[in-house]
Amino acid sequence: MKDALAIHRRLLAHQIHHEIVRLPRPMTCAEELPEAVRAAPERCLMVTVLEVTTWVGHDVVVAVATPVSSPPRPGAVGGLLRARQVRPARAHVVNATTDYAAGLVCPLLLPESLPMYIDDRLPTDGEPIFTTTGERHTVLSLRALDLLGVLPGKMVNLRGSRPGRPRGAVARQH
Repeated sequence: MKDALAIHRRLLAHQIHHEIVRLPRPMTCAEELPEAVRAAPERCLMVTVLEVTTWVGHDVVVAVATPVSSPPRPGAVGGLLRARQVRPARAHVVNATTDYAAGLVCPLLLPESLPMYIDDRLPTDGEPIFTTTGERHTVLSLRALDLLGVLPGKMVNLRGSRPGRPRGAVARQH
């Protein structure tokens, strides 16, 4: 499994100012970040791994980075990817695909073969943001622009047109 030391080395190699913060008590998932670091949920980044079924029946795993305040809605992701079905990946799929513990996936050091989408609501000012490191006792703090500079993902709009309905979907008439 990847850890805070691997992330630290990667950021040092890119000369990115960051801090690995040791937590006084362990976290079990990224949703606990705001409370753990006493930061606004908009300043805390989580990575959700989803299993996507395309209209031609292929299953694909994707990673979606969003602020904790705006977790990805399957309908919005499905509309973006024009998918037939989107569901949270099972823990063993997350672990095997990312090499991080499920619920604590860091957006850094993910496999190049894993498509990543980054919610455009991520704050891009000069203030720090926080994300998990794959470990229960540490958190990564750095500027969002620095993080975005090393992420291979694509910035996307994950608001969707309507809650629960992908863009372009038509309601059935009964």
